[in-house]
Amino acid sequence: MPRIDQTIFYTNAIKKYGATAKGVAWSDEFRQKRRFGALLRASGDITSCSVVDAGCGFGDLWLYMKEKNSLPKRYIGLDALDAMVKEAAIRTGQTVLKRDILKSPLPEADWYLASGSFNLLTRFETVLAIRRCCDAANIGVVFNLLKGKDRSDTYNYWMPKEIEKVCANFGKVTICEGYLDGDFTVKIENTL
Repeated sequence: MPRIDQTIFYTNAIKKYGATAKGVAWSDEFRQKRRFGALLRASGDITSCSVVDAGCGFGDLWLYMKEKNSLPKRYIGLDALDAMVKEAAIRTGQTVLKRDILKSPLPEADWYLASGSFNLLTRFETVLAIRRCCDAANIGVVFNLLKGKDRSDTYNYWMPKEIEKVCANFGKVTICEGYLDGDFTVKIENTL
């Protein structure tokens, strides 16, 4: 069971902040873009690849990739909330599907990118989501996590060494830190 009801959580954030970075629970656009930059650095040149944005929110990652001239050959956004799916499709003009990353069938792609998508999950759900993304990705998966001891009733925190150990079963793991306090990025390359 999730830590909190994500539909209620995000619906309330959208009501309060609209279709903004705060509307998808980032503290501000600067921090959101720092995380996006870490995802793109870790995944490398994706311009000839297909990419699934798992938990795409309002499509802000696609807009960031466009701003950085780093659009993938094919983009698919996934989100569980109707309001986000609708807004992301409008903003990006790309394929955006309503999917629950833990239960729904996932499309195949070269890369799965997830920026903050696991921050409201339990630890079990986080590992399940990572495994499902790895199974659907041809090259690999890159995602951000909140860094710290897991003591929150709302947010999902991990220490880099913990998640590195868990993800070693899925492929070659690289941890990226230093771009933002309280955050780190994990890259898993499918080598198995």
